[in-house]
Amino acid sequence: MPEWLNELLPILLLLAVVGVVYARLPKVELGHSPEFLRRRVQNWLPIGICYAFLYMGRYNLTVAKDAFGERMDNTDFATIFAVGTWVYGLSFLINGPLTDRFGGRATILVGAVGAAVANLLMGLLTHMKIEQSLWVPAYSVLYGANMYFQSFGAVAIVKVNAPWFHVRERGAFGGIFGILISLGIYFAYDWSALLIKHFPDDIAMVFYVPAAVLIVTAVAVAALVKDTPGEAGLTDFDPGDARDDGPRLGVVAIFKKMLSNPVILTIALIEFCSGFLRQAIMQWYRTFSKQVGLTDNFVYQNWGMLLCCAGIAGGIVAGLISDRVFGSRRGPVAAVLYGGMLAGGILLTFTYDTSALGPIMVVMSMLIIGVHGMLSGTASMDFGGRKNTGVAVGIIDGFVYAGTGTMSVLYGVILPNGEAAKTASNWSVWPISLIPVALVGLLLSVRVWSATARSPAKAGGGH
Repeated sequence: MPEWLNELLPILLLLAVVGVVYARLPKVELGHSPEFLRRRVQNWLPIGICYAFLYMGRYNLTVAKDAFGERMDNTDFATIFAVGTWVYGLSFLINGPLTDRFGGRATILVGAVGAAVANLLMGLLTHMKIEQSLWVPAYSVLYGANMYFQSFGAVAIVKVNAPWFHVRERGAFGGIFGILISLGIYFAYDWSALLIKHFPDDIAMVFYVPAAVLIVTAVAVAALVKDTPGEAGLTDFDPGDARDDGPRLGVVAIFKKMLSNPVILTIALIEFCSGFLRQAIMQWYRTFSKQVGLTDNFVYQNWGMLLCCAGIAGGIVAGLISDRVFGSRRGPVAAVLYGGMLAGGILLTFTYDTSALGPIMVVMSMLIIGVHGMLSGTASMDFGGRKNTGVAVGIIDGFVYAGTGTMSVLYGVILPNGEAAKTASNWSVWPISLIPVALVGLLLSVRVWSATARSPAKAGGGH
């Protein structure tokens, strides 16, 4: 069996189990016709696959960093990644309003093509023999450009799906969102690693391949995706989210309105914590393990596949709990998962240099991806409403990457380099830093425990 298929098989089996579980659950009856349900799958699947491959074109840099060796040390990588994440986090000021104005279909096409070009240029830069003093600035500029276009992804996919999913079934979409994130992470880590393994003399392949795939998926999005059921020849319906039937506001007025909403602001702050924690785990687990010699274990050798499985499980569990246990409330799910993150962070401070590290990392990844899918992918739709979904997602996802950028800057200062990085005890600040962030995320999640989206109209009705 080919190596790539051997790694993909557990994910396919897990997705099959998820499909069977969803098929056997009692349906949330909202009057959707079989034709509508079929067309909805044709709509979210292409844009979802495109979104997953955007992740491959985003985190491939992490795999390339390990392959670059001395050309890119921990401080260099933290600097480049910090530039990219801050660009991403601030891009919502532009891209949220653009997505609300032009629609998710148009903007994800811009994002996919722009990210493809940026990855192509990073691949070309990899071949160039430039001065080491120019290496970090050049990569920072191109990675920043990549992340600007990447920032259209989450805003666009949520904008497109808001008119297609009712509030009462968006927990399920939150699970789908988590699956897409997880598949993207798998593509980024394991497929990029396979590319480097099979093309050891051409690291640039980790940039060229995502660029090519993004162009292909953009063509599929252009051919199949529609912004609303009405544009697909079906009947539009009220999805039951936050409703705003007033006149269209200016960009500044919309931002003021969104940021004055205490629920949206609290969710954004929770996601700041999520951005810090998610990348503190994903970006630094393998680097730590490699530098201190903890690589001879199943988790390190199958990190992308296990991250994917953990993310799928986290997204599905979070979605099912939200819709089936907590009446489509998102706050309780975030609180439960953040409680697990806090416990994991405390446990990690005593075990980060032992064989327990890998399993704890997998469980914590499951928890934090569940939170991210539930809040960025679902709560943003609920509380932003269809008209302002782009801005709401932009604000929330912007805070995610502000958290990631803060983590990158902090870790660039406090984490060891060179010979010092080979001693595990010098990394103790890494697990310790997770605890206060997880605690803040938990306390903020409790504050929105009872929050629900409200709409004066009822859903349903034959479409």
